[in-house]
Amino acid sequence: MKLTDIEHGPVSSAWAEKGYQLPKFDREAVKAKTAAEPTWVHFGAGNIFRAFPAAILQQVLDSGKYDRGVIVAESFDYEIIDKAYRPYDNLSLLVCLQSTGTIEKKVVGAVTESLKADPQFTEDWARLVEIFTAPSLQMVSFTITEKGYGFSPADLEKGMNAQFAMGKVTALLYERYKAGALPVTLQSMDNCSHNGDKVKAGVMAYAEKWAEMGLVPAGFVEYVKDESKVSYPWSMIDKITPRPDAKVQKMLEDDGFEDNYTIVTERHTFTAPFVNAEETEYLVIEDKYTNGRPPLELGGVMYADRETVDKVEKMKVCTCLNPLHTAMSIYGCLLGYTLISAEMADEDIRGLITKMGYIEAMPVVVDPGVLKPTDFIDAVLNRRLPNPFMPDAPQRIATDTSQKLSIRFGETIKAYQARGLDMNNLVLVPLVLAGYARYIRGIDDEGKAFEPSPDPLLAELSAIVAGLEVKEGPQDFSCLKALYSRKDVFGVDLYEAGLGEKIEGMVAELYAGPGAVRKTLHKYVSAR
Repeated sequence: MKLTDIEHGPVSSAWAEKGYQLPKFDREAVKAKTAAEPTWVHFGAGNIFRAFPAAILQQVLDSGKYDRGVIVAESFDYEIIDKAYRPYDNLSLLVCLQSTGTIEKKVVGAVTESLKADPQFTEDWARLVEIFTAPSLQMVSFTITEKGYGFSPADLEKGMNAQFAMGKVTALLYERYKAGALPVTLQSMDNCSHNGDKVKAGVMAYAEKWAEMGLVPAGFVEYVKDESKVSYPWSMIDKITPRPDAKVQKMLEDDGFEDNYTIVTERHTFTAPFVNAEETEYLVIEDKYTNGRPPLELGGVMYADRETVDKVEKMKVCTCLNPLHTAMSIYGCLLGYTLISAEMADEDIRGLITKMGYIEAMPVVVDPGVLKPTDFIDAVLNRRLPNPFMPDAPQRIATDTSQKLSIRFGETIKAYQARGLDMNNLVLVPLVLAGYARYIRGIDDEGKAFEPSPDPLLAELSAIVAGLEVKEGPQDFSCLKALYSRKDVFGVDLYEAGLGEKIEGMVAELYAGPGAVRKTLHKYVSAR
């Protein structure tokens, strides 16, 4: 069984017998229609694209209510196109990892073309110009990571030869402008706050610089600035697509699926003819399109206004997911865990995040209306975090923790202050912040040294607690005032918020010798 078997001759009944779902639409007809009248091109050929946006479109195509596929363009790692797309006629296998330990297998055929987005590939670039000048084009979307929207003075100076993704997109937008200033929407689907603004900032930087250099007319700058012509909606996306997993490869091999190997590019991208991904997914998009859009709501996308998208993001980041992740990363590292799913079998850690979420944070959660916060956190606790297929580690999640605490916990504290709620009702949130002072010391619960995850403030903050010892008996914790008064780290001065002394007391307990982390965690979780 190979992916290309689907495109050549009758499909063996073995696919159905092994539980593989195949495309239900006429793929050749969709490819022809898309080639002639493209509506959607996507930049970023990585795993999240195939597992989520492309799979959403597959559902829409299977419904018979739409007839156009998506064209993918890769602007960074061109080997992905050569090794993970074209050899398989742009087909891929989506493997959904169920929390029950089973998998769901679906062949995704919604991608009709794959292109290398760089002028050095003359045929591909000419095709992109053709797509961008097509009146039918509605949406240009992105999963290029937050840093993909960046730009540098040197790249701005390169004009139409810019190498950064936003420079290439701006060059293509200029072709659309010359074709009649045709409308289009640039839609980020990356997991970063107010992502549409990042797209706009990148495009505007290139357009304004090129106008200054005399490479484009002032009218082009006005075109990309005019959101009745070019719009930049916000979105909130949430789905985990880990690297190709060995357990999944073995299950596919046992099925007789031959395209089960991992591909590692020279740029260290880990990909494969298949994508393994968690079952739970959310995509909420601001419905601000200038030339229409594909009907992705038929595949589960939620369209809303900008305020609602912002509320969904705050619900996730401040209450229902990200704070739980950070709590697990801090205590998981201290207790020697290397898998998030394994932590969920630890009654104290599971109790920490469950009670912190439901009892302490939920009273001040931002309710977006389109998603129920209780449903979202239920899925996190009962399906997402316990998933045995998800090889996520507390050490990865602990990266850059100093940059996350103000949003993930500071906003909850601010909400308590704004509503005049009793700060004494916060117990487990302070316990997580107390755990941070033990975590940055780099000594686990057995008294062994470990290396905290990379963080821009790690050296500075760990120096504050460097004099503290993991031992029984009294010691001076006055150094903690230099830590917990840091508004840049916690979002508030925790002493001014009435929590500083409580947290100091918890830190003292956490440092009280080997085993103190477990003892203190159990004490406060069981009492809550």
